Formats: sequence, C-alpha cells, structure tokens
Amino acid sequence: MKAKKPTVTDKLITRITGWIAIALLLALLVWGIETLWEYHRYEQTNDAQVQEYVNPVISRAGGFIVAVKFEENQPVKKGDTLLIIDNREYNLQVDQTRAMLEKEVAQLAVLNSNTNTLRQTSRAAQSQIAAAQAKVWKQQLDYDRYQKLYNAESATAQQLENVKANLDIYQSDFKAAQDNYAASVSRIQDTESEKAVVSAEMERLKALLDRHKLDLSYTVITAPYDGRMGRRTIEKGQMINAGEVLAYIVDNETDKWVVANYKETQVAHMQVGDSVKIKADAYPDKTFRGTIISLSPATGSSFSLLPPDNATGNYVKIVQRVPVRIRINGSRSETDVLRAGMNVSVFINKQQHARG
Repeated sequence: MKAKKPTVTDKLITRITGWIAIALLLALLVWGIETLWEYHRYEQTNDAQVQEYVNPVISRAGGFIVAVKFEENQPVKKGDTLLIIDNREYNLQVDQTRAMLEKEVAQLAVLNSNTNTLRQTSRAAQSQIAAAQAKVWKQQLDYDRYQKLYNAESATAQQLENVKANLDIYQSDFKAAQDNYAASVSRIQDTESEKAVVSAEMERLKALLDRHKLDLSYTVITAPYDGRMGRRTIEKGQMINAGEVLAYIVDNETDKWVVANYKETQVAHMQVGDSVKIKADAYPDKTFRGTIISLSPATGSSFSLLPPDNATGNYVKIVQRVPVRIRINGSRSETDVLRAGMNVSVFINKQQHARG
C-alpha cells in the first residue's frame, strides 16, 4: 500500500512542534545551568524566617480595665496610652498612707516640743542642785562651829541638835535635787528614743507612700517603645491580675533579622560579616541584602526540650542544622514590608573570602 504523502498542514505542525520542543529544551538547559551555577556559587537554604522582637505587654497592677486605647495592628509611639485600669483603690491607698505619714509628722512635732520643755525643766533642776549644795555647805559650817562650841561647853546640846537637823534636811534636799535632775535627763533620753522610733516610722511610711504612688502609676499602661500592636484579646470591663499578659507589641526601634538554619555541611566557610542575599516568598521579585552577625554555638536540636542522645539506642546519622543570624540591611521603609515569621530564601556567596 502506498504511503500517504504529508500535507502542508502536517509539515507546519511538525515544524512548530519541533521549534517548541527546541525552545523548551533551551529553556530547561538555561534553567539547569543557572540553577547549577547558583548552587556552585552560593550556599543557600529556604529554611529561614524573618524575626523581630515581639514582646508581651504585661500588667504590673491588677484591677478592672476601664479603657482600651489601641486596636489590632495599630502603630504606636513610645509613651502612648494602651490601657487604663480602675485606680480608685490605689488612690485610697495613697491617701491613707499620706494621712499616716502626716500623723507621724505631727507626733514628731509634739515630741520636739516636749523635748524643749524637758530641757528647760532639767536646767531648772540643775540650778536647784547648786542652791541645795550651797545650803548644805553653809549648814555644814554652822554645824562644825556649834560642835566646837558644844565641846567647849559654850553651846547647848539642843542648839547642836537643831543645827544637825537642819543639815540633814539640806542634805536630803540636795539629794532630791540631784535625783530630780537625773530623772529629767532620763525623760529627755526617753523622748529622744521616741523621736527615733517616730523618725524610723516616717521613713517607712515615705517608702510605702512611694510604693503606692508607683502602683498607682501602673494603672496606666503605656507603650514601652515605638512599635505595632499585635492581636487584641482584652476589652473594657475585664478583671486582670498583676503579671498577666494583655497584648503583644512588635518593636520598631530594633533592626529586623533572619534566622537561617543551614546544614552543618554548609557552614564551613561562613564568617561573621559575610554579605547575604535574601529573597522573601511574599516578594519574589525583590532582593534584600543582609550581613551575618552570628552563628549559633550549637545545633538547633541541642537547644530543644529533649535533645537527642545517640548513646541510648540505635544510631541514625542525621544532618544537623546550625542557626545563622543575619541582620537585614536597609532603611526602615525598605524593610517594613517584611513581617516576623515570613519565609525567606538565603544565599551566601562562597567566593567572597577568596575575592578578599
């Protein structure tokens, strides 16, 4: 049977198919060469994520929330009010402590006044000692004279006894004056001790007042730095406790970085300061630049909750990953499109040390 002769259409289809096959082959060849060149030139990994400081907003005071001043994803400035807690109980504590402090101040003033009065009394008692001592001295001279007169039979026994009785009285008065002076000095010392106790109590109340004022300031929760608020889980009227996490804030004042988990076979030639090329999955047409700032001192599995122990069972060798921390270069406006947790691919040029 005679073979059918190809038509012009068949020839055209065959030609077009051939050209398409050649184009596909060339495209695959270019892609393959480019891929091989990338693998030859760069150490790369797609096990990498963007990181930022995402910190909790924690309450340092408990109470009812009376106002929430932020929304989810809202940018905030340092010092902006985020939450307000009912402060009436804290105000009462401040007022009560201030009243107690004022009471102690008044008590100290009373003790100071008493001390001045006791000092005047003590000076008067000291003067009485001198007067009583002078009387004793004078009466002692009279007694000595009457004793001589009595011995010379120039004075009667009654006269000598009267003089001796007066001497005993004056000596008793002198001793009483000394005791009064000692008692007044002791009362002054007691008052000074009371003043020391009151002064110590005043210092305690001042510290307590400062603490209550500090607790009062905690009822207004502000942004610790410029940033962006995360998910909002609280509302007005909720009861919170001190130490409770109320929200999360992303820090805008620090640089962003990438944690790239490279295989242990890839890190031999990596050094701090090496330049890095970064491509984000969210922006495949945009290239970011970075710099290696540190390599982890241990593999990622070593920091896990239950690190592997190859001595406890059958050993299976698994290539480990070493976290490499990379700072993302560029201004805040350039890197603002990157968000914490985004997946990126990281490329580190193997030849940059050789060029250096």
